[in-house]
Amino acid sequence: MSDTMPRLTDLTLAEARRALDTKAISANELTRAHLERIEAKDPRIGAYLHVMGEVALEQAEAAQRRIDAGEAAPLTGIPVALKDVLCTVDAPTTAASRILEGFRPPYDATVVRRLRDEGAIFLGKANTDEFAMGSSNENSAYKPVRNPWDLSRVPGGSSGGPAAAVAARMATISLGSDTGGSIRQPAGFCGVVGLKPTYGRVSRFGLLAFASSLDQIGPFARSVEDAAMALQAIAGHDPLDSTSNPAPVPDYRAALTGDIAGLRIGIAREFTLEGMEPGVIAAFEAAVARLEALGANLVEVSLPHSGYALPTYYITAPAEASANLARYDGVKYGLSVEAGTLRESYERTRGEGFGEEVKRRIMLGTYALSSGYYDAYYVKAQKVRTLIKRDFDEAWNRVDAIVAPTSPTVAFPLGARSGDPYQMYLSDIFTVPANMAGIPGIAVPCGFSEGMPVSLQVLGPAFAEPMILRIAHAYEQSESWLARRPESAAV
Repeated sequence: MSDTMPRLTDLTLAEARRALDTKAISANELTRAHLERIEAKDPRIGAYLHVMGEVALEQAEAAQRRIDAGEAAPLTGIPVALKDVLCTVDAPTTAASRILEGFRPPYDATVVRRLRDEGAIFLGKANTDEFAMGSSNENSAYKPVRNPWDLSRVPGGSSGGPAAAVAARMATISLGSDTGGSIRQPAGFCGVVGLKPTYGRVSRFGLLAFASSLDQIGPFARSVEDAAMALQAIAGHDPLDSTSNPAPVPDYRAALTGDIAGLRIGIAREFTLEGMEPGVIAAFEAAVARLEALGANLVEVSLPHSGYALPTYYITAPAEASANLARYDGVKYGLSVEAGTLRESYERTRGEGFGEEVKRRIMLGTYALSSGYYDAYYVKAQKVRTLIKRDFDEAWNRVDAIVAPTSPTVAFPLGARSGDPYQMYLSDIFTVPANMAGIPGIAVPCGFSEGMPVSLQVLGPAFAEPMILRIAHAYEQSESWLARRPESAAV
């Protein structure tokens, strides 16, 4: 490695790709550097639930053979962290829940298989809120995740582990899942890039389901270019997922032109909230001014039903979770607690296996789906969801994209909201509407408040990932946030 080259764990995906292809570094060196950093730093951060050291080193040797043969794909030899809701044949998949402790799936998730086919290197399974239910990654049954920028604060959730791993230089990129903001919100809290694709753009096969009509898998990265490269590897139709869209996958990296002159960018008046932190408002307004300076035309738009997105979400998502989590009964796999009768065994297994937040959502969902309440709650929520999507559809007639803060606050202290579910749920108030509408969104760093990262969210029409990547990349390249790194993660 050259004396002038950055530390291996500081390399972005694009930089690592060039270094690997020019033989400036080897896949083995890059992998070992990340494994050593995980060993040194993760005991304080808690981003990983299972480190796949032996697997990673074997994959590194195979990746190097591909590189030496001139057959490298864009992600060949790139160290990746996988959220522990993605099935892997060679590592446990627990969804950070006691009910799946030690469970090893017999198959890979489609996104995992696609990364495997590319020659990516799996560093390990990243921590998460249990079954992806949470906004702070304090709901993991095993350990909380801490924010690399300030170890006394949360990293966001539910994909806090994948976000923290990338921010702390313990992975080059990572994969998470976004049901109501679980990629974008932790990306914002941890000062990295997080991309939620259009619903159906990336296969959900092999994702442990939370809310099937909302879940979507996407990447975390330290640059927009890296996010585009990662999305390229995992996007595309999958016959194993009935909700997968057959639309052709464009060249996402080619969309990063740096030019947004003349684009119409919407500012929705509804993406403000009483009690928003002044530093978040200031950073967002500065980001909007920068987009205008880059040649974008700012247009005020209205999304009148987005204010109902959060309550609509907290009927829809728990209802779907109630159905999806009914399969965990201790009979076929995972935790099994013996009792005198089968019913008692079910009750004890689920009672001891699920955490408090998961139980809360199962009960909310079961109630919303129960006889006499289904029409009053679930059906009404679906009607409001249609109105939310219609608002966005009307807005796209006037603008190419919409920008908003990713979260109304910066990362809050560990434990500050764990006793108040309502305040915790408000963390996702700006991210949930995109899930309800099924549209893509990307979170990109846009400043700091209280020494913590602030994030800009760019939303676009369905399958407009090239557009939101283009806008996010142009903004990112015009600022210096990409060069900032968390001091607490420094060696």
